[in-house]
Amino acid sequence: MKTLSLALRNLLRNRRRSLMTLFAMVIGLIAVLLFGGYIKNINYGLQSDYVQRSGHLQLQHKDYFLYGSGNPAAYGIADYDRIIAMLKKDEVLAPMLTVVTPTLQLGGIAGNFAASVSRTIYASGVVVEDQNRMRQWNDYQFPMRPRSLTLTGTPSDTAVIGTGVARVLQLCTALAVPNCTSAPTVAAAQGAALPADIADLAASGLADAPAATGPKLAHIEILAANAHGAPNVAGVNVLKAEYQGIKELDDVYVALHLSQAQKLIFGAEPPQVTAIVLQLQHTAQIPAARARLEQILATSLKGEPLEIQDFETLNPFYGQTLKMFAAIFGFIAVLIGAIVLFTVSNTMSMAVVERTAEIGTLRAMGLRRGGIRAMFVSEGLVIGVLGALLGIVVALAAAWVINHVGLTWTPPGRIEPVPLFVRIAGENRMLVGSAIGLVIVAALSAILPAARAARMNIVDALRHV
Repeated sequence: MKTLSLALRNLLRNRRRSLMTLFAMVIGLIAVLLFGGYIKNINYGLQSDYVQRSGHLQLQHKDYFLYGSGNPAAYGIADYDRIIAMLKKDEVLAPMLTVVTPTLQLGGIAGNFAASVSRTIYASGVVVEDQNRMRQWNDYQFPMRPRSLTLTGTPSDTAVIGTGVARVLQLCTALAVPNCTSAPTVAAAQGAALPADIADLAASGLADAPAATGPKLAHIEILAANAHGAPNVAGVNVLKAEYQGIKELDDVYVALHLSQAQKLIFGAEPPQVTAIVLQLQHTAQIPAARARLEQILATSLKGEPLEIQDFETLNPFYGQTLKMFAAIFGFIAVLIGAIVLFTVSNTMSMAVVERTAEIGTLRAMGLRRGGIRAMFVSEGLVIGVLGALLGIVVALAAAWVINHVGLTWTPPGRIEPVPLFVRIAGENRMLVGSAIGLVIVAALSAILPAARAARMNIVDALRHV
């Protein structure tokens, strides 16, 4: 304690230099914490997007994740209603769950036969009410208003498509797609006709479809392989074209009601789904929920060929983004640490030169070399602790200001701006880790000047003017 008290008094002897060193350390820590808080916000934002869309965990047919996208009928989950009811009633899982819902993913070809155009698509069949409840998940308290799916309250034969799909299918005018002009239809110009067998399937799909009510909608046909590998066609009314934020997805996106997607793939046979989505109360509950699901698969559902996938596996972009920002954060932290190291080292070196006579006097009075080293290292430690405390306080204040200014930005893959937040308060691991790192760097910066001071010859030090 005496050493630390003496170190503080020595720092106060040259207030200007000590303050400038302290200022550099505080600015460095503020920069690290603000950037770290920004990364945390991106992390939570991406996580919220994926959890709202695909849940925390999914039960899928074994190997569907690897091979099922090309043949969903071969990897369907039969009797999914019974499985969902079992999960909802489970004493361990029930308190964790917010939504359990089935989905059906399928690939196919969408065609606007009136214009003789078509394109490959990737369709998703969902239970609209469940998806709307999933979108309300907001465990990180983002200031947002969840939007309901456009399919809400529509007949089962209604669809929503991406704007890229609308462009290719010549539906720009019908769906009021912005920045879109109808391109010439090559197939129509050549007089291409719809094959008779596909025309019969399309006519059958139109006959089976419920009668549309309300305003007349754009109409397309979706061709897909059914459970037996034969082609099947369903006619759907397109309510709207929505941009999906990513061009690759926008060019193939089609959203359907689950019942319509099941009819397209399974026809009159018992319907199946490709995944059972589980959304939890909190992301931290994933390990416990997964462990319980594994127990259920090993007991009550032992005969079912099911496996568990989490949202990070289903959305590899999430993990890649976190790794990228972690690398950037580490690089910036190292750069700022190097600046702090040289700043403190320069301050300590100047202090050694100015206090050479004092060092000689202390050595002549019997203070050992280790005592001299401890004195200067303690000064670096004290200024590091002060810098860490001030840096945290100022960073918290700066984050509060940024969070209340009303700044917005548009993340990749999003079409609407979101509030710009910096999450520092409550991120104790980041706060403590950054503070300890700064203190260690400050203490290490003083080691070399302290060693030089300890090696001084007593007589030469006493003669120093």
